[in-house]
Amino acid sequence: MRILLVEDDEVISSFVVRGLREAGFAVDRSADGEDGLHLALTEPYDVLIVDLMLPKLDGLSLITSVRDLKPNIPIMILSAKRSVDDRVKGLQTGSDDYLTKPFAFSELLARVQALIRRATGTPNPTRLEVADLVMDLLSREVTRSGQRIELQPKEFILLEYLMRNAGRVVSKTMIMEHVWDLNFDPQTNIVEARMSKLREKIDKDHDKKLIHTIRGAGYILKKTL
Repeated sequence: MRILLVEDDEVISSFVVRGLREAGFAVDRSADGEDGLHLALTEPYDVLIVDLMLPKLDGLSLITSVRDLKPNIPIMILSAKRSVDDRVKGLQTGSDDYLTKPFAFSELLARVQALIRRATGTPNPTRLEVADLVMDLLSREVTRSGQRIELQPKEFILLEYLMRNAGRVVSKTMIMEHVWDLNFDPQTNIVEARMSKLREKIDKDHDKKLIHTIRGAGYILKKTL
């Protein structure tokens, strides 16, 4: 999953970006409202996290502009403004959640995960299941046929993306856009390499394979092909 953080405070930005990346997310950061709006409208993000007091363009104006063109993208406000009126105004402008500073990163992460679950329509808020493959989104544990599978953070987020799109082909471009950030080199073979390692962990020693390559199109996670 790919997140855009629009925040001008360097300390807060560093803290949030590091935490989200450690949790497996691809994260881009913008330090002003104009650049943040440009990125939000031109790149395929899964969640926006927006401060209200930004240089060049304020957060509420950014959110209003995004909502006109991307009405379904989840947006969280991250702000030092703590009054009820400020929170109500932010939510009425079009944000889906409002978190005040200072905050615990664990709460921010939980709220981001909740926004993604609502946006993707995950029926069970804490588990993803495809055949005998189970992903627990709270404990970040993955099992197949009851056997635990150890995944690196990027492997976990890659598998989560495949499971949220189970039964649908996802292209290499789609994977790059949602799993890696703006600094990702599109010419590298890292997607193929990561997918090969993930497939070995998920499908090794199982007769029924779940991860399939669709030649010329991408990858699909499904029970049978």
